[in-house]
Amino acid sequence: MEKNEQHELHKVTNEKGEALSPQLKDGVKNYLIDIDGTICDDIPNEEPERMETCEPYPDALEILNKWYDEGHIITFFTSRTSDLREVTQKWLDKHGFKYHGILMDKPRGGNYHWIDNHIVRATRFKGKFTDLVIRSKEIEVFKK
Repeated sequence: MEKNEQHELHKVTNEKGEALSPQLKDGVKNYLIDIDGTICDDIPNEEPERMETCEPYPDALEILNKWYDEGHIITFFTSRTSDLREVTQKWLDKHGFKYHGILMDKPRGGNYHWIDNHIVRATRFKGKFTDLVIRSKEIEVFKK
């Protein structure tokens, strides 16, 4: 996990000159990537022995490492519990995934609804990693 100049945070202020949360420079994406069912087979926490031997999806390895090499931030955000951090990190490293961090203990159960004061772009994984394209879709937003 290395620090990159592109990942330096820049000061941001509102119209009153008050400090806001700092941001990455334009063009740098902060990817949060699930593990089970996204970069490899879906393995439940109750079967950790399978986590050591499963194979990564080749397209996931290729695209994620490409994004990393382009200067984007790759963080794995997983429902695997903290006690599975070591096996998870060893597996990622063994298969050559490049990444900046791992966030464990994402709530289980899916149906995620993320509310944030920053722009959040969510992409549902449907079986194959490719470069991302822009499409317009209906979304839920707060009522004005």
